[in-house]
Formats: sequence, C-alpha cells, structure tokens
Amino acid sequence: QVQLVESGGGSVQAGGSLRLSCAASLYTQCTYSMSWYRQAPGKERDFVSRIDPDGSTFYADFVKGRFTISRDDAKSTVYLQMNSLKPEDTAMYYCKAQTRTASARCRLGEEYWGKGTLVTISS
Repeated sequence: QVQLVESGGGSVQAGGSLRLSCAASLYTQCTYSMSWYRQAPGKERDFVSRIDPDGSTFYADFVKGRFTISRDDAKSTVYLQMNSLKPEDTAMYYCKAQTRTASARCRLGEEYWGKGTLVTISS
C-alpha cells in the first residue's frame, strides 16, 4: 500500500527554521520523483521543490536560497529544510511522489499525495 506521511510542521517566528519530513511507503520496483507543494488558506496549491531519482533538484523562485530538498533512500524519507522563514511561507505543506518508471508494476506519471503538515510563521 502506497503511503506518504508528512511531519515536522509547527509554529515558528519569522527568520526561524523548520525541517519537514515525508516518510514514504512506495513500491520498491519503481522509481519516483519526490516533491513538496504548499497551499495557503484560500489559495491554490503551489509547487515548492522536487528531487528526482538521479538527485537533481528544482525549486520555486520564492524559496530559492532558503529551502533545501534532500532524500534518504535508505530511510525512504524526503526532507525539506526551510530556513529564513517568512510569514508568507505559512501554509499546509504536502509531499507528492510521482512514478518515473514504466513497467508491469509501475505506472509512469502516477501520483501519490500525503495529507500534509501545517507550517505557521508569525511576524
């Protein structure tokens, strides 16, 4: 059963740091890109960062230089280190896995989402 569980959210003051974790239970026969998205109240869900199976990383402009994504495949966990946090970073943060292989077991492009972890930044 595929499952993504986010943790590490909380309330911090502006300028502080948080590290989010996404514990993934995925099909071992497949490879996945792992991404973080966020959704502020009343707004659409936005892409934040992605890490591909080869380790390539991508960031939204609004987090470049402040956030760092990483993955520990041995622990099946993806992290998002968030530094220099701003009030506008307040949102629910979601982890997403997207299948990057095609086989009898792996459906290319299939997506799985976690339920999110709440980040609140006060000024």
